[in-house]
Amino acid sequence: MTAFRRIVGLAVGLAAALAVPARADGISLGSPNDPNYFELGAGGYDIFHNYTAGVFRGELRFSSKLWVLTPIIGGEVTTDGGLYGYGGFALDLHLGSHWLLSPNEAVGAWARGDGKNLGSVVEFRSGAELDYQFDDASRLGFSFHHISNAGIGKHNPGEEEALVLYSVPFGW
Repeated sequence: MTAFRRIVGLAVGLAAALAVPARADGISLGSPNDPNYFELGAGGYDIFHNYTAGVFRGELRFSSKLWVLTPIIGGEVTTDGGLYGYGGFALDLHLGSHWLLSPNEAVGAWARGDGKNLGSVVEFRSGAELDYQFDDASRLGFSFHHISNAGIGKHNPGEEEALVLYSVPFGW
C-alpha cells in the first residue's frame, strides 16, 4: 500500500470518526446558502520525498454550485520558487453543524522554480480538506493533496503536500 493511500485512508477514517457525534445533525452536501470563501494555507510540499519545501496557498471557493460541486480556483508558491495555478471542483460534505469534509480535484499549470521537476506543465491535483466551521462561518482546517501529471509526461514523480488552512467567508 502506498503512502498516499495510507494518508487518504487515515483522513477518511478520521473524518468518519469525527462525524459520529455529529450524526444527530446529519450529513449533507454543500448548501446553496454557503458563502464565497477566501482560503489561506501554509504547510509542507513534497513531504514524503527528497524535495521537501514550504508551500503557501491562496484559494477562492465560490458560493454558486454546479449541481452540488463547488467551483474553486487558486494558486500555490513553494519556498523553492515553484508556482502552481489551478481550477477545479470540491464536494462539500457537511458532517453535522460544524465539521466539513471536502474532497476536491483540480487541474492547473506548474512552473518548477528551483524545486522538484514534476515532469509537465500540466499537473492534476487530488485530495481532501477537513475543516471545523465556526459560528461566524469562518473555517480552520487541514488539507492533504497529491499533485502529478497523471502520466501525460515521460517523467511523473508526483508530490504530496499537507497544509493548515484558514477560510474567511465574503460577499461580492
